[in-house]
Amino acid sequence: MNGQRPTIREWPPEDRPRERFLTKGADALSDAECLALLLGGGGPGQTALDQAQALLATFGSLAAVADREVQELAWVGGLGIAKAVRLGAAIELSRRLRARPNGGRVRLSSPEEVAGYFGPHLESLKKEVFRVALLDSQNGLLRDVQVSEGSLSASIVHPREVFRTAILEATAHLILVHNHPSGDPTPSKEDVHLTRQLVEGARLLGLRVHDHVIIGRGSHVSLAQRGLL
Repeated sequence: MNGQRPTIREWPPEDRPRERFLTKGADALSDAECLALLLGGGGPGQTALDQAQALLATFGSLAAVADREVQELAWVGGLGIAKAVRLGAAIELSRRLRARPNGGRVRLSSPEEVAGYFGPHLESLKKEVFRVALLDSQNGLLRDVQVSEGSLSASIVHPREVFRTAILEATAHLILVHNHPSGDPTPSKEDVHLTRQLVEGARLLGLRVHDHVIIGRGSHVSLAQRGLL
């Protein structure tokens, strides 16, 4: 091999991630080995496992890798944009599966269902994002609309943007959703004030706001449950 490191294909079969996946199952693989399978091949002087280990060493954990933008991933260990996009797509598919465990029509009949649907995406964002869920009369999700994207700590929300799509879609039922990048979903005074403004505005337009759910890291708060609507 002229002093070069062996490629994964040159490893003993029992050590190769793909063969171990097939013979022992996914549970037998480390985080780095699972990432290596997604990456496919390595780069000059590197195996895919080297690149996977570089990702984990750089960001600290698999969860931290999943939180990064594709452009950040591409710079690590000579990964490149194509492999970074492949990882990003796999991460997004995982989030969608978490949000839609039954794979079918989304129903948002409780704060837990709202958090289950929006949490996989919103809880990892570094900016505050405000979304509106438009529902039918059986609480089925018709459309999910992003109204604003703010700074690290605040989002600028205008009632006109919140209600415009609801009026155009001819739906009367809404749920407000936004995240707290800090990870703590405790409502601020500004959150409560904005919610009450929007609830009153909706009432004047013949619309109904069922809830405002704030998404944190692995947790959520329903303003309706707290009697703050």
